[in-house]
Amino acid sequence: MIDVLRARRRIAPHVRRTPLVRSVWLSDLAGASVSLKLESQQVTSSFKARGAFNAVIARLERPTPPTRLVTASAGNHGRGLAAAARMFKLPLVVFTPADAPKAKLDAIRRDGADLRAEGRDYDEAEKMAKAYATQTGAEFISPYNDADVIAGAATVALEIFEDAPDTDTLIVPIGGGGLVSGIGSVAKAIAPSCDVVGVELDVSCVFQESRKAGHVVEIVPGASLADGLGGNLDPGSITWDLVQRFVDRLVTVSEDDLARAVAGLVEAEHLVAEASGATATAALVGRRLDVKGRRVAVVVSGANIDRARLASLLSTTTLG
Repeated sequence: MIDVLRARRRIAPHVRRTPLVRSVWLSDLAGASVSLKLESQQVTSSFKARGAFNAVIARLERPTPPTRLVTASAGNHGRGLAAAARMFKLPLVVFTPADAPKAKLDAIRRDGADLRAEGRDYDEAEKMAKAYATQTGAEFISPYNDADVIAGAATVALEIFEDAPDTDTLIVPIGGGGLVSGIGSVAKAIAPSCDVVGVELDVSCVFQESRKAGHVVEIVPGASLADGLGGNLDPGSITWDLVQRFVDRLVTVSEDDLARAVAGLVEAEHLVAEASGATATAALVGRRLDVKGRRVAVVVSGANIDRARLASLLSTTTLG
């Protein structure tokens, strides 16, 4: 079992307890009582800060703590880890795709990390980061395949159940599976009958394809508005087994679903979310699952979207 209670104590001085707010828009759309867990309002504008701070503090508690760190990221984990590394004065190198959103890259630089925006995609950035770790002795911290990162992310679920103990359905976006693994493990410990739904992309659904095959498979991720969610899993990633144990259903969403979710959050809720952060919302917008009559919490996981992309989505997306 992940140590979520210790994680919460570690990160409490450094992260926000984010609000859980009812959405009339989504409740009417889904015929359910739907609330939004606003990790888009977290420090670094993403849930990733939780896992990043927990991973860094946990390593500093070791008898021999690391002297430098390296990671791979589509952007949000790198931003969260950069903030934690700056707080604890640890050198950090962050490898990202070359085309990662400017909002994320600029924030990583501002926090003093050594940014290497050189990867063709996330998978290549991860290979580069691991090679750097081998060559230099820096400690690699995965954005998802790391027990401390997952435990930090799991604190989201503790807050949801404290604020809404009757929640019976959780809808969570999936990239590498760290967030849904943590949330699912806590949900099943607190409310075993709670339905945990993971949401992937139509163009990049490694967990759904792997579940069909009965083992982890390699996919060819397609381009998506949700730039933070595409990619393959580490061989032997701990999230594969955790998702099998704690996630009841997997669904996917289209690019149109994502666009309408981002635009709908702005129009109906006055909330800014990146497409990755709006992916769980998109499952309801696109009617990808039936939650009628249920008490639902939807994780809005991040808000780091470039201004031009947001403006384009708002000007071209029809909500009807």
